[in-house]
Amino acid sequence: MSIRQSLLAILDQGPCYGYQLRSEFDRRTGSTWPLNVGQIYNTLDRLERDGLVEKANTDDAGHVYYAITDAGRADVVRWLGSPVVRAGNTRDELAIKLAIAVTLPGVDIADVIQVQRAASLRVLQDLTKAKNAVTQPESADDLAGLLIIDSLIFQAEAEVRWLDHSESTLARAVAAGVAGALPLSTETPKRGRPVKSVEPRPAGGER
Repeated sequence: MSIRQSLLAILDQGPCYGYQLRSEFDRRTGSTWPLNVGQIYNTLDRLERDGLVEKANTDDAGHVYYAITDAGRADVVRWLGSPVVRAGNTRDELAIKLAIAVTLPGVDIADVIQVQRAASLRVLQDLTKAKNAVTQPESADDLAGLLIIDSLIFQAEAEVRWLDHSESTLARAVAAGVAGALPLSTETPKRGRPVKSVEPRPAGGER
């Protein structure tokens, strides 16, 4: 999730100060990803450094307002017009946990999967209740929150399906005799990066 572009997009609606930006972000994302004020001001500092926002006026309460620049508006347009590219090697904590657990001795991987499935189903039930509470969005706030909830529901459903698939994969592996602990390798790991091969120069010093 891009906090940077999200805050820029909000500032494109008008100047804001830090706490106001946090409140606006919270309101527009259904309070799904709470931000602390430190994150807000650190991001504003970087945006100001990059010329995307600038300090505007200060009100009687001492709030320093930030305003978007033309470069910032262009950045928002690029962000909204570009797809979100998800890295294929993004680390997923649950996938890594199961991958490591299946190689360890004495671990009941089926139990690990069951515990996770129960937790994922509880999350799915809570999200479904939250969605059912909004029968018909009556404002842009409601609609934004509903979109977020739907996204999280799809993710939770996909996680449960993946856990079911993993359990089936494990059962087949056990039946085939390929499951079991993975001992530490006896090979000495190579240190550093591989040395790049250097092409020989032609005779006479030519390149």
